[in-house]
Amino acid sequence: MDTEKRKQQLRTMFQRVIDPLGYKYSPDEELVDFLLEQEVMLEKEKGSPFCPCQGLTGEREHDMQLVCPCIPFHREHFDAMKRCWCGLYVHKDVDDPDDLPQISRKEFEQSRKKE
Repeated sequence: MDTEKRKQQLRTMFQRVIDPLGYKYSPDEELVDFLLEQEVMLEKEKGSPFCPCQGLTGEREHDMQLVCPCIPFHREHFDAMKRCWCGLYVHKDVDDPDDLPQISRKEFEQSRKKE
């Protein structure tokens, strides 16, 4: 399948998932285009459009939580940052994602223990 066509298909399909979760695509169209292209390449290689920013372990249970959009598996963490890990998606109220923090999973879990 043509990469451009598949990117558009993924974009449309993912929109149906992220919209009800309160997310939208990043306003940085260059970033969106790049990340969707990486997902198409991963899908061709690995069989699923995995997040291009998180390492696959080869453990199916772990890796399946990295199939895009992975927001449902990491919802609390991403909500705290107002974005997903790679920045493809941001909360609907975000206009400038460059100002959003990126909080490691470890830091996020430690902050939750303090609450």
